[in-house]
Amino acid sequence: MQTITIYLNALTTLFGLLIFLGIVRWAWSKERQSANQASAQIPFDLPDEYKKDPS
Repeated sequence: MQTITIYLNALTTLFGLLIFLGIVRWAWSKERQSANQASAQIPFDLPDEYKKDPS
């Protein structure tokens, strides 16, 4: 039983690593570049809510 658990732990770790690397590859792919650029500009597109009153 302990031998099976070692292999299951190793397979689960490997599976998690492959999923993580797949997500990283997807996020940094050229197809996502325009969406990433648009998302990066969102904080700057918001209205300025805390303007000081001109006095």
